[in-house]
Amino acid sequence: MNTATQEIASPERRVDQLLAHYGESHRHPTNELIHYTAIPLIMLSLVGLIYALHPFAAYAFVGASMVYYVRLSLVFTLSMLALSALGLALVHLMGEQRVAICTAIFVVAWIFQFIGHKIEGKKPSFFEDIQYLWVGPLFVLSHLFKKLGIRW
Repeated sequence: MNTATQEIASPERRVDQLLAHYGESHRHPTNELIHYTAIPLIMLSLVGLIYALHPFAAYAFVGASMVYYVRLSLVFTLSMLALSALGLALVHLMGEQRVAICTAIFVVAWIFQFIGHKIEGKKPSFFEDIQYLWVGPLFVLSHLFKKLGIRW
């Protein structure tokens, strides 16, 4: 069955399917806590490292990410847009130390991510499909939204 047929056959939205699949390898409370911190830090550091290459590249990356998110959920898109704007502002404030700060954050956050998956006993979802690198931030937001009673 192709993707279009699956979406018609299933009443569950694509974003819910992606979050459910992502959640299967993120059930251990310690792994979840690690992800709640590490995913936003990885996103910040990634934008910062891309920004260091060229600011336009960072804006293009954020724009491309928004194209992916808008296909899934307007609430997630607007939230990610606001968080990306905050991240870009922080990256700008890092000034000349941007590369050193973002590299350190990136390495440490990924080490913790892999520790979390070792505890979980399951490999990271993006090993299966690269799009899960964009689903990770939505996973974090979905847990926050649940606590706040926000429907995405």
